[in-house]
Amino acid sequence: MAEVRKAMSWHPRSGRSGHSGVRARTLAWVVAIGLVVPAAASAQAGAPPPTFAELEAAGTKIGEIRIRNRDIFDLDDPKENNALFRLANKLHIQTRSSVIARSVLFKSGDPVSANVIEETERVLRSVRYLYWARISPAAVHDGVVDVDVETRDTWSLSPNVSFGRSGGENTTSVRITEYNLLGTGVLLDFGRSNTVDRSSNELLIRNDRAFDGWTSIRLNHATNSDGKRNEGAVDHPFFSLDTRWAAGASASDDDRIDSVYNAGEVVSQYRHRERKAEIYGGRSAGRVDGWVQRYSIGATLQDDQYALDPALPPPALLPSDERLVGPFVRYELIEDRYKTLVNRNQIQRPEAFALGVAARAQLGWASTAWGSSRNALLYAASVSAGFEAGADKMLLASATIDGQLSEGRIRRQTLSGALRFYLPQSKRWLFYAAASGDLLTNPAPLDELLLGGDNGLRGYPLRYQSGTRRALFVFEERAYTDIYLWRLFRLGGAVFVDVGRAWGGDNQNTVNPDWLSDIGFGLRIFNVRSAFSNVLHLDIAFPINPDANIERVQYLVKVKTSF
Repeated sequence: MAEVRKAMSWHPRSGRSGHSGVRARTLAWVVAIGLVVPAAASAQAGAPPPTFAELEAAGTKIGEIRIRNRDIFDLDDPKENNALFRLANKLHIQTRSSVIARSVLFKSGDPVSANVIEETERVLRSVRYLYWARISPAAVHDGVVDVDVETRDTWSLSPNVSFGRSGGENTTSVRITEYNLLGTGVLLDFGRSNTVDRSSNELLIRNDRAFDGWTSIRLNHATNSDGKRNEGAVDHPFFSLDTRWAAGASASDDDRIDSVYNAGEVVSQYRHRERKAEIYGGRSAGRVDGWVQRYSIGATLQDDQYALDPALPPPALLPSDERLVGPFVRYELIEDRYKTLVNRNQIQRPEAFALGVAARAQLGWASTAWGSSRNALLYAASVSAGFEAGADKMLLASATIDGQLSEGRIRRQTLSGALRFYLPQSKRWLFYAAASGDLLTNPAPLDELLLGGDNGLRGYPLRYQSGTRRALFVFEERAYTDIYLWRLFRLGGAVFVDVGRAWGGDNQNTVNPDWLSDIGFGLRIFNVRSAFSNVLHLDIAFPINPDANIERVQYLVKVKTSF
């Protein structure tokens, strides 16, 4: 088990917390002049080690930063010290300490900020090739605290043969994915997949820690049975709440066959070539009194071309080609309020929930002078927030709007809203409810909202209903067990009820246009030691009052990122 201890000065200043004042109770451990007091020794003496909030209040500065990266399995634990896990550790290339260091938002000499340290933990936990992360004070001396940044790796190489089933249709894939190439954090993915829409050979390369450690490079190429797709992006995002600037550029070209469904069956198809591009730059003052404001400007391209294929059943009306090019301005507002919980969307793994207000608004102008097919005001906005009732109940709300205003008329506008409610009943049981709705205003021909077994209504065929309006309600009783199978998999389960409907427009389901519902149960298998660490859903769903053409039992095998 490799352990790297090294003082680092690797990152730009990540900012100061909004906390102020000196708490009298923090002075007990700084009275000794020139005395080094390890936090561990304090704990052994009976006094708890100081928290980062107490260190911040005392005006302490960051001293040595020690990166302690562990291998996949803890061989000091008898339950993990076996031949297979020893072999896995031996074959695995550990994440380089410099890669982890680049994810740390503070540096030696910075004043201690509890907010920045908590955010650094969230950043580290979000990385797929790390199993967990913890930052703790190691020793305090002369107004300086040494800090341990502890992480544990996941198994990052995934030779994968997978099978999935939802909505009565199967999907398969054979691929090799390395999430942490040679310990550098680079993702390399190659494989072949077969879905209901197409078969595809795909190559993806992504490095989220390029150059300065916060620039992301992404290259993606796919050769499909119905066309091809190419994507490329270079982006230096607002990677933390205190990041002062961002800039990026991206482009994509996707040539494919799109299908129109009714009652779960393909009724028409057409060729769609979609090209997108964006370039932007942004500035921010960082975190100020618990709030972050960001301002960006840039330019976008959205080019859609449509064509009939003589070998495919044509739609009644084909959309007109559309090209929109022009500048935009963007504003973001973020409240620094997060909460870390366990047993919500994953099993026995800390999850960070954003409970603060997060809002984003963008206005753009597509002009014929820039090569657009018409003049149009392009607008998009989103807002989300979390609410707590007591220590356990949590409600997450979000809403988005996206559309165009051209010649005094709203076009292709999508309005969406969602609610998610979590009610823990005990350490192992939780009631979950979700509601979502979408509305299209003046859509283009063939723009539609779909609902079926592949997107929420588990007891019905995929894309069973379509329309310009959609509503979905989900109710689940979730169980999180203590079972830790072979120290690799955590198990859970759920009993669920889905109720939903998609309606309106020219392509509404004529067989069964009413509200639909189903009931079912399933097993959740969470692969905790691998970088792909997804949740395997094994569900059995029963449609309620289905029509004669629908199977009375639907079997679903699906991999998701959450419970």
